[in-house]
Amino acid sequence: MGAKERRAEILAALRERDEAMSAAALAARMRVSRQVIVGDIALLRAQGNEIIATARGYVMASALPSGRYVGKIACRHSFADTEAELAAIVACGGEVVDVIVTHRLYGDMTGQLNISTRADVDEFMRRIRSRKERLLSELTDGVHLHTVACRDRAAFDAVCGELARLGILLPE
Repeated sequence: MGAKERRAEILAALRERDEAMSAAALAARMRVSRQVIVGDIALLRAQGNEIIATARGYVMASALPSGRYVGKIACRHSFADTEAELAAIVACGGEVVDVIVTHRLYGDMTGQLNISTRADVDEFMRRIRSRKERLLSELTDGVHLHTVACRDRAAFDAVCGELARLGILLPE
């Protein structure tokens, strides 16, 4: 199978699912390395395909639920409070869509997160710790924004209230 056919197969595989599919699962299905899949996904995104990277793998944006309240939350905390922040958001019914930092040199930098369950939080934290990764917010002394999607405005307000209680929410 050539690269063009493989990318078409990747799109077909993602379109037939309502849940994320890992790069490893796609690699096994296509009989290539995980790194080849990561490159293919990057090329497919560059071609305009709305593929979202989540903690559990890749999913088409069209598979994500719509009709939710979406807002931005400004936060500041250390690495030690990352898990508490993410857990509070999902416990209140929110999904952490992304993280955004404004870098002095590069401007806005966004990382897709799509964390919506406690299991997602645990997996994200496991990956950070096992790979000894650094957070984007470390570039900005802990200051960052999250796009948070909730079922309604009341749930979003509950997220903000809990983050304020934890001392994580930046005052407006």
